[in-house]
Amino acid sequence: MTCTCFIVPQDILKRFASDPSLRDETRSVFDRTANVSRLVRAVREQQTAFTLAAMPFSLAPAVALVAPALRAASPSLVYDCQQGTSTPGLPVSNPSAAADGPTKRACEKALAVARFYSEVFGRDSIDDNHMTLVSSVHYSVGFANAFWNGAQMIYGDGDGEIFADFTNGDDVIGHELTHGVTQHSAGLVYSDEPGGLNESFSDVFGSMFRQWQSGQDVITADWLIGKEIMGPAALARGYTCLRDLANPAAAHCLAPQPTHYSQYQAGMDPHYSSGIPNLAFYKAAMAVGGQSWTKLGKVWYEALTDFAPSPNLSMSQFANRTRAISRNSFPNDATFSSAVDKAWTAVGL
Repeated sequence: MTCTCFIVPQDILKRFASDPSLRDETRSVFDRTANVSRLVRAVREQQTAFTLAAMPFSLAPAVALVAPALRAASPSLVYDCQQGTSTPGLPVSNPSAAADGPTKRACEKALAVARFYSEVFGRDSIDDNHMTLVSSVHYSVGFANAFWNGAQMIYGDGDGEIFADFTNGDDVIGHELTHGVTQHSAGLVYSDEPGGLNESFSDVFGSMFRQWQSGQDVITADWLIGKEIMGPAALARGYTCLRDLANPAAAHCLAPQPTHYSQYQAGMDPHYSSGIPNLAFYKAAMAVGGQSWTKLGKVWYEALTDFAPSPNLSMSQFANRTRAISRNSFPNDATFSSAVDKAWTAVGL
């Protein structure tokens, strides 16, 4: 396994690192990005293991006694790596008022993700314990990725050809911060089926966050992941996104995915196997209608967070959790629970 928890999968980075149609400088950027991506995975796995080991020793925080509506927002700190790789970098004072676009976006969108989780799901920051949100921008030179390292967000500026600045994407920021939510709840390992679920949660909640920000319903949403980070060379090749929850195997996806559990293989990169639960969520959302986060999203959130840590959760186990929750939480709405059941059945689970 060489996949990491970056927004861009490892094989895509390697593909562009050896693409003769790209400039030497651009290929070199992708090669460096791929090497860093490979190494960061081990760091994040250690952070997840530490988080799970520390959970039994956590004390109920005083902030939990305060009504959610009265809690102050979690702080959002931003650091500038200044094209270096030492993190977190130099602290930026008052980042929400910064003239630098990536700094301002990293600060404001992290706060928006925290508001999304608070207002929609009643969660107090990423760890549900008022965690400070830390972001580092301008990481390395042309770094073509963004990632959650187990403790904070790190954003590259993009190579400028295939990828634009990674703070441009609401769903990218929502995706990566959701890795933190998963780390502090289910604690899923990043391999095989749990890894696919891990990536899927980030895509699903990242997409819901983007829809929530724009006030979109399931019909008006485009369900694309990474639309705003596609650079001119990617668009010229017909790539409009990284992934598409509505059509995971589409040719316009830079990283097309399987759409049925029969296509799953052990050891598959989680960025690809996540297409199966992604499509199940989309199908259920379209059948239910309305806004994805108001009802269906809460079922997915409860299935992720209301159970003891389950690092090796399988896709079928998660599917059955959502089936049970949809029946038990909405006992008078057989149409809703049927939509959830049929969506999973449609993808082979």
